[in-house]
Amino acid sequence: MSLTFHWFLPTNGDSRHVVGGGHGTPATVSGSDRPPTVAYLSQIARAAEALGFVGALTPTGAWCEDAWLTTAMVAQHTERLKFLVAFRPGFVSPALAAQMASTFQRQSGGRLLLNVVTGGESHEQRAYGDFLDKDARYRRTGEFLQIVRELWEGKSVDLHGEYLRVTDARLARVPDPIPEVYFGGSSPIAGQIAARHVDVYLTWGEPPAQVAEKIAWIRKLAAREGRTIRFGIRLHVITRDTPEQAWSEANRLLDGFDPETVASVQAGLARSESQGQQRMLALHRGGSRDALEIHPNLWAGIGLVRGGAGTALVGSHDEVTDRIKEYAALGIEEFVLSGYPHLEEAYWFGEGVLPRLQEQGLWQHPFGKQDAPSMQVPFAGAGSR
Repeated sequence: MSLTFHWFLPTNGDSRHVVGGGHGTPATVSGSDRPPTVAYLSQIARAAEALGFVGALTPTGAWCEDAWLTTAMVAQHTERLKFLVAFRPGFVSPALAAQMASTFQRQSGGRLLLNVVTGGESHEQRAYGDFLDKDARYRRTGEFLQIVRELWEGKSVDLHGEYLRVTDARLARVPDPIPEVYFGGSSPIAGQIAARHVDVYLTWGEPPAQVAEKIAWIRKLAAREGRTIRFGIRLHVITRDTPEQAWSEANRLLDGFDPETVASVQAGLARSESQGQQRMLALHRGGSRDALEIHPNLWAGIGLVRGGAGTALVGSHDEVTDRIKEYAALGIEEFVLSGYPHLEEAYWFGEGVLPRLQEQGLWQHPFGKQDAPSMQVPFAGAGSR
């Protein structure tokens, strides 16, 4: 078995400090340290590609740049890296989304993956003109994915659903290959949608026992639908040559959290309708700085100022390797990772952890060493825009 690793494009800005935001909260001021220009994001993407990451996730929401447009531009500066584009079904018609995906596949050489985000915050959805409640949004997502998948298969689609209606919808050119669909959600209806429609179910970085429960839950639901699903996990990473160096970096990030910012972000996240976000908040008890190591080498500090994925693997390269193996033993096959700043942390992980996994037969470079893109990625740093 070869595990799959993806990196992250910080389209909300990057920094040597944690850039907060997400789930209805704005990006913190540190996001202006390295603005998310195409030039800088392309540096990160080229580094990830050379190191052996298969793809890169781009987020969606009012706090960041548009994922479709940004990845379309960054794709021109890479050769093989795939783009896990996050998008919200309520903001675009299913036929148009299917067409956009088909175009992206042809123009990029088949390098599109889709991360379907139903949208957990009603107040943010309403800003975009979407006034459905959370459960209704998930039911609409199911109809959306049904239409999109049938269009990708070359079918002519007529559907008069509860929320979506199309007549004689079809694509002039279907995507080749068909993009894989990634999806996450902790509510009962989210599990139902995942079981019926998605290829990869993503969970945020909860302790292994909780991740195991989620995997068992989705597997059972998928089996009822006659389907099998792969599993992935979303985590930050701080990996260094020694444990002391890694925890020193984690503490440096923690020292940079302004108490007023933490209080403001936590107040915003406490209003979140997302069950996944509430599970993240419970890991650090709603903003406490105490006992943030919630499982060996699993640190909940990021979630003090950032919505969504709020945990990081922290430790030596060997320790982080062991934690990845622990999650893999549960059934996690794909890891969507990030770290601050994203350019430097990609190298720490790519040069420190991936070779150890390769030595143990758990990973291989997706392009092969002789075919890998150039490792010569110039570093612009905070002074370049």
